[in-house]
Amino acid sequence: MRPMDTSAAARFWTASGLTGEYTVERFGDSATLADALLALVNDGRKRATASLVRQFAEEPLPRIGIHWIVCDGAGQPRVILRTVELRLGPFTSVTEDFAYAEGENDRTRDGWLNAHRAYFGRVCEAAGVPFDEDTEEVLFERFQVVYPAELADHAELA
Repeated sequence: MRPMDTSAAARFWTASGLTGEYTVERFGDSATLADALLALVNDGRKRATASLVRQFAEEPLPRIGIHWIVCDGAGQPRVILRTVELRLGPFTSVTEDFAYAEGENDRTRDGWLNAHRAYFGRVCEAAGVPFDEDTEEVLFERFQVVYPAELADHAELA
């Protein structure tokens, strides 16, 4: 994937009129996946995401209220999200409700488990460690879209 354009992200942040801290992120582990997941956010289907806690080894875990600029697969900023709920738990603690909110595949818990076994397996393989669904801690995160205005959720808490 191309690097994220942090200069463009800073201009996007300024244009939003929001203030405070933000991070620059993207979904997935490939440009194709980043674009597909961003499309689910943009069409209103995706309002949650999950990450392995180990993926934050070099940075702090997100916190409720933080804004993050999501870039597409080409590294360009496309949307600003605000974290509204966080939960740490084992991989298998995902709920039907969370799987539905994540908006991927068939939106079921079983579909989520299958897709994330594959994804987290790739993440761990890239880090040179095995994925163990019984011991890996997962960060379950819900968010709202706050910018651009035409995509923003009505219950905006920006």
